[in-house]
Amino acid sequence: MPAVYIMKNASSFQTFILINYEPMEQQKYVYILIFLLPYILIVVFNTCLIYIVCKDRTLHEPMYIFICNLSFNGIYGGTALLPHTISKLATQSYEMPRANCFIQIFCLHTFTIVEFTILAVMGYDRYAAICTPLHYHNKMSPRNVKILIAFSWLFPFCAFPMWMSWTTQLSFCGNIIYKTHCTNFDLIKLSCNDTFVQNIVGMLLLGVFMIPQLIVVSFSYVQILRICLYGSKDSKKKALQTCMPHLLTVINYVCGGCFELIQVRLKTTHTQYGMSLFMSVYFLIIPPLLNPVVYGSTVLKKHVYTFVQSKKLSRVS
Repeated sequence: MPAVYIMKNASSFQTFILINYEPMEQQKYVYILIFLLPYILIVVFNTCLIYIVCKDRTLHEPMYIFICNLSFNGIYGGTALLPHTISKLATQSYEMPRANCFIQIFCLHTFTIVEFTILAVMGYDRYAAICTPLHYHNKMSPRNVKILIAFSWLFPFCAFPMWMSWTTQLSFCGNIIYKTHCTNFDLIKLSCNDTFVQNIVGMLLLGVFMIPQLIVVSFSYVQILRICLYGSKDSKKKALQTCMPHLLTVINYVCGGCFELIQVRLKTTHTQYGMSLFMSVYFLIIPPLLNPVVYGSTVLKKHVYTFVQSKKLSRVS
């Protein structure tokens, strides 16, 4: 049944209405399938990748350990969005309790920050492997890898609550969100308070969350490009093969970020619904789905090679 939306006093809002589900009602089973299939693939692909890397000791190298963390984060992000989306469609209940909305905001935003932080770490790993190969094992020692992984997770999980704490203290003059999920920016738009300070602080924190990673990725690829321009044919080929999966992942992430920014600026109308829906969920579905596909070929290639070599050795012995 269609939900009834009643404007109340700001202090009485304990739920938010995710109105973007209403156009899906006529074909809800189609949309359930559209969201269910990617979630199954995200969980299966990423779990398989993690399992292979954990089981094969020859894959216990920095790059593959970072890929493992990227896959785990993909499962985390997909689980924060898709089961909730499927449940809303199945029950046709589009209300979101205030506390649940804040939890979802925390999960989705930390997912995106962790994703970019891990990609930045992976970019530095590629720079160290290609530009300073003689010092690679010193720069990517087991201790340094553990520090980088811990930072990739702890930084977003400790820093983002400072930004989110401002939102939890706001009063809201509306409860209708034109999305299938909650975001920090959408709640700020519903606030009765003057949010000028929050917007300024939000922009500064967004820079803190994203600009350092962008600098690391840019620096890494500028240095790698320099090696490619002045290096031998073999070094160019090796650099290209090594960096291509990571570069594709970064481009996919940046495209998702651009879609999200464009979607935030557009007003949702009936004619724009399909495009608006696609842009709002691209950032949260496509990277976790494509990352294991992009990196899976690299992991499987080495895993199969190791398996074949071990069989040959066993036959010789």
